[in-house]
Parts: sequence; structure tokens; C-alpha cells
Amino acid sequence: MSQIPAEKLKEFLIQDKLIGSEEFDALLLESIRLGQDVVDILISKNIISSKYFISLLSRYFGIEHADINIASLDESLVRLLPEDIARSRRAVIFKKNEDGSLDVAMENPSDLETIEFLSSLLKTSLNPFLATSDDLNHIFSVYSQKFTKDFKKLIEENIRASLGSKSKGLEEAAADVPIVALVDNVVSYAFSLGSSDIHFEPLENFILIRFRVDGILREIVQIPVDVLLPMVARIKLLSSLKLDEHSKPQDGRFRYKIGKEVIDVRVSIMPTFHGEKAVLRLLPSTQKPMSLEELGIDGSLVPTVKENIKKSFGMIIVCGPTGSGKTTTLYSILNMLNTPEVNIVTVEDPIEYEIKYVNQTQINAKAGITFANGLRSILRQDPNIILVGEIRDEETADISVNAALTGHLLLSSLHTNDATTAIPRLLDMKIPPFLVSAVLNIIIAQRLVRKICSSCIISFKPDQETISSIKRQLKEIDPSVEDPVIPKTLYKGAGCPVCGGTGYKGRIGIFEILNISENIRNLITNRDFSLDFLKSQAKKEGMSTMFEDGIKKAELGATTIEEILRVIRE
Repeated sequence: MSQIPAEKLKEFLIQDKLIGSEEFDALLLESIRLGQDVVDILISKNIISSKYFISLLSRYFGIEHADINIASLDESLVRLLPEDIARSRRAVIFKKNEDGSLDVAMENPSDLETIEFLSSLLKTSLNPFLATSDDLNHIFSVYSQKFTKDFKKLIEENIRASLGSKSKGLEEAAADVPIVALVDNVVSYAFSLGSSDIHFEPLENFILIRFRVDGILREIVQIPVDVLLPMVARIKLLSSLKLDEHSKPQDGRFRYKIGKEVIDVRVSIMPTFHGEKAVLRLLPSTQKPMSLEELGIDGSLVPTVKENIKKSFGMIIVCGPTGSGKTTTLYSILNMLNTPEVNIVTVEDPIEYEIKYVNQTQINAKAGITFANGLRSILRQDPNIILVGEIRDEETADISVNAALTGHLLLSSLHTNDATTAIPRLLDMKIPPFLVSAVLNIIIAQRLVRKICSSCIISFKPDQETISSIKRQLKEIDPSVEDPVIPKTLYKGAGCPVCGGTGYKGRIGIFEILNISENIRNLITNRDFSLDFLKSQAKKEGMSTMFEDGIKKAELGATTIEEILRVIRE
């Protein structure tokens, strides 16, 4: 990310009174140890913001930040550079001047070799401007539009060629050029749209391909059922799975390269009535550390979370349904705790991202590695910090609680709807109330909501139906409030090429954080324990619900009321 030499960056930050010399040197050593960019660490620790760093780059290079309006961007100008060159050189043409020169947005505007190469290629002079990685990815959506138009045509060509193939065995069919191209095109297209999952779903008369983008499934294309066997065989071949096994579920993974980007693809194959269904989860091979603020945790709550994760023992629980971002939150906390002084060990199912200097163990039931057995073994490894991917049963809950009581900080997740419900869930797992009370530090509940696309955001006054929906939800949370305060201005995305016309781009978390105070501990151990009393006490102590946190984010233009209501009601 940073093209500023470390010494110069240090000089800027000290000059702006954002950091001391010794603290910067310590963070620089930490970045080298973890194999991360020091700027990412500075941002993740909230020492600097992304916006500040962009202004710093402009100061350093003496070059303006490219002011690009995606909606009015001339597609023909962008296409002067072929997509592969634009992506590999991290440069995009965005304006033509009266003298014939071209304005080029670059991630590294000091790269004279690239400027000379592009100038020679385009046969004109170039004026470099600074662009962030996000800026460029937004502009690359112009290329994706053409890919969208060409995608179905490419797929049809691949299918026609594959149906005419004379291959006999599954292995031979899986290696056929048309089938290879078919799978490659689907994965590349999914990646270009920012999809997290690809679903190949065999139905009676066709195979339905769907992508999950920003948490929502979209139907992409229907293809003939005749290509199901060779297509699934291709996916199995890439994932080192058994090609001749069709009656049992199989899980695997493979690494896929698109340009300079490398993604890990996690594969799940499941037999269904009309054939084997394949789901591919697309994960970046490396995950940039995120600060608590970047996750979406309100700045006023960050000190509470940091105070609890600094404790040397106890439990930190993150709650929410599948796909609510629990793992990302746990990994962000682990990244904050990942120092040379501690031994961190995890047991996960699956391992989503590799974290340097963290000992990660994958669940493998066939080999006898379950959450409970894995956790028992971990305790013999002298850990300071333990991450248990999920507490699913009484045995895992019992071992986790005992580990947290005996000098270990334990992080884990639970499938509950909100933060307060995690406590009766642990009690249902036969953990005695006095142990639940003694062991819990903090409970974080969350959901993911789609962010409004920054390229087409517009404001509006909420109508009466929206106001009524908000009031109803707020009254459910706290019936004592007679006239809830409703935002006077809300926001939405109008739809543009960057967001594919949806009005949304990316996701952010909405959170509910329950700090386990002495009063809460006393309520847990009370014989007349009641979830209603617990919620009431949490509200008295200032806990905001996920809906209330969502309202704040909607008022700030981060997301929409429709999104908040959608995920809260799910």
C-alpha cells in the first residue's frame, strides 16, 4: 500500500504529532514480523485514517489526488488501455485534455517506467494523478461491464464446444479446454463482481449458476445439464477430490490466480436429487488487518472492547448467524493481540485466512480432531490466547469455560440472535451460572449490512411508511419510549456502473456489545434469572441494540433503513 519510505513516513507522522519515534519503530518491527504493510497496521490501530494517508501520499509525491466521477466517466477513454495492462500497471486513463495529453490515475505516480511505457503505447504525453486501490477498483468496473455483456456469449461458446467433445473418462473430460474455460470464466466473472460465493445448482432441466454479492444471491445464467458431470469433475480435479465419488459430500480447496490477484477457493460438493451441487467460496489469499472502527464498531465502544481483549483470561464471545462476519471480527481481534510475547493457538472449521505467527488447526473429524479434542490438545501447548471457531456442544463449552478460568484468554463464536441471548445459550449447555458469570468478559453480536455505493449516493426525506417502520422497531426494543427520535434525512444509492445498478457496494457491520459488569454478573447468578431483566439492565448501562446502531449508520449515510430492517428481521 505504501510507496513512502519508512523513514519519510515516520518523519511526516512525527511532524503531524500523530506518533512518537519509539512507537513508530515498534510498529515498523511488528509489520516486518507479521509480513504486513506498516500503513495497514497504523490504520488498523486507528493511529491514522485512510483519508489522512491519501493526503500524505499527495504531499509526498507533490501530485494531486485524482478527482474522478465514475458516473460521467468516458468508457472509450478508459478502454484506451487494455484491461490486463491497466490491472497489472495499476493505472487508468480518465480524462483527455485539449492539447491531446491524457490524465492517468495511478497507484504509484512516481513509477516513471510505467509512465514511459504507457506514453509510448498510447503515443501521447501523460499527466499522472494519485489514485488509491479503491479508486482503481471502482474504475475497473467499466471493464467488468463489458465482461458482463460478453460473459453469456463466452459461456455459450464453451458449452457448445464441450458438448461436441468426444472425451470419454471424467478425468479426460475435466481437462478438456472448453470445460476448463467454462469454469475459469465463471470464477473470473464472479471475482470481477466482488462475489463471495459461486453456486452451481443442478435442477431438473438446467444448471443454475448464482453468485452471492454483498450477501445477496443473484441469478447469473442457466446452462445445460449435460455439462454438469465434466464441470463438477473439473472443480473436483482442481480441489484434489475424488472424481468417482458421487454419493457423499466432499470438501476441498484450491488457489486461483487472476492477473496479479491470488484467491483461495474453498469448495463444497454435495449430492442432490438432480446431481452434485458445487459451492465455491472465494477468499483473498491474504487479508488486510482491519481496525475495530473499520469493522463498523462505534468509536465510543472501541475502548470497552480494547479493555476487555487486554485481559489475560476470560471469554470473548462473538454472536450471529452464519455469514454475519463473526470470523472477520475474531481475526481482527487476534491481529491486535498478535505480539511476540504471546502464544496464540486456534482450532477452526475451516481456516479462512492464514495469520502469521498464529498456530492454526483445522477441524478434521476423520482424524479425530473435533473442537473438543482439538481444544484439549491445545491446552497442552502452553497457549496464552485460544480461538475456538465455534462453541457447538456441551463438551466444547465445558472445556472452553475451564480454559478461560485457568489463565487463558479464549475467543469464540455462538449462533445466537443477539448479545444477551448468548448467556441462556451457555446455561442451556449445562454451564453452571456461577461459571458463566465468572468467565465472561464481553459479548459482541453482529450482522452485516450492505453499504450504500459512494459513487451514486443520494439523500431523501423518509416517507410516512418508513417512519412508522422505524418507530415500531424502536418501540419493540424499548416500550417505555413514547416518541422515538427519527432521522430527518436518509440516504440510498441511485444505481450506477460501479454497483451494477444495485445502489450498494461492500458491507459493514452493525453491532450490539454487552460488557459484563458486576450488575450483569449478579443477574446471571440470581435464582430468578430472566432474559427480560438482563436486557433491561443492559439498556440501563447504555447498551445499544443492533437496530439502534444501524439507525446511526443509516443517518450517517453508511447504509439504508431497508438493509437494517432486512437483516434484523431475518
